[in-house]
Amino acid sequence: MTRTRTKVAFMAVLYLVFTAFALAQTEESAAAAAGTTERSFLEMIAQGGWAMYPLGFLSISALALTVYNFIALRPKDFFNDEIATELGGKLGDLDIAAAKELCIENPSPLTRIVNHGLDSVRGGQIDTDLFRQRLEAGSGKELAQPFVVINYLSIIASISPMLGLLGTVSGMVKAFSSIATVGMGQPDLLAGNISEALITTATGMMVGIPTMFFFFYFKNQYGKLVADMTMYLDDMYGDLVHGLRGQASQAQPARSLPQAPRKPSQ
Repeated sequence: MTRTRTKVAFMAVLYLVFTAFALAQTEESAAAAAGTTERSFLEMIAQGGWAMYPLGFLSISALALTVYNFIALRPKDFFNDEIATELGGKLGDLDIAAAKELCIENPSPLTRIVNHGLDSVRGGQIDTDLFRQRLEAGSGKELAQPFVVINYLSIIASISPMLGLLGTVSGMVKAFSSIATVGMGQPDLLAGNISEALITTATGMMVGIPTMFFFFYFKNQYGKLVADMTMYLDDMYGDLVHGLRGQASQAQPARSLPQAPRKPSQ
């Protein structure tokens, strides 16, 4: 897990370097189109027009969500191997009270799901079908919220390029409006509008592409966590079933072997 995150961080740094180089090239092209030799980063943002403000908000939101998911999608925050083993043992021993106490003392998505399933036990009667149904319902509730946060990255990755294109359309509309108003006699005005179109397109792509990358990365991490959680829950269900079968076999009286009929005495 640590090696994987190190690789992802290294790839992210490389991509940021690449995008910074692309942004520098865009800035030089926009400056050349506007007839200037040098332009600051803030001036370039201002040149991008109104679309740069929502794109800036989306970029900050994508960064915050990326950091949050790196922190939230850790296996130790979803389940603990030692607690899961101990909980499975108590379910196998049919010690429901101790299992519920263990779930309450060690809150996590896994223990909350199991505790939700144990709520089906009434008066010492254990219904395995109802227990499994409640496990499925609890897992659906507990595992839905992390993916909602991950899905926000997909929304940002989809909206950012469209906002950039909308800014491009806005810049081109201004460019053609200036041509219709003053003609081709003021190339500086025309170049400024075209510069706005180029900057917003590049910015939208640079926000959307890395955000989409991290969306698929966190989606894959989430899928692995869900698979591990499902395995743990299946094991605990199996422990409970085996415990009930063992109890039933011990309660069943031993069968006596049939005896041969006695011969009548003469």
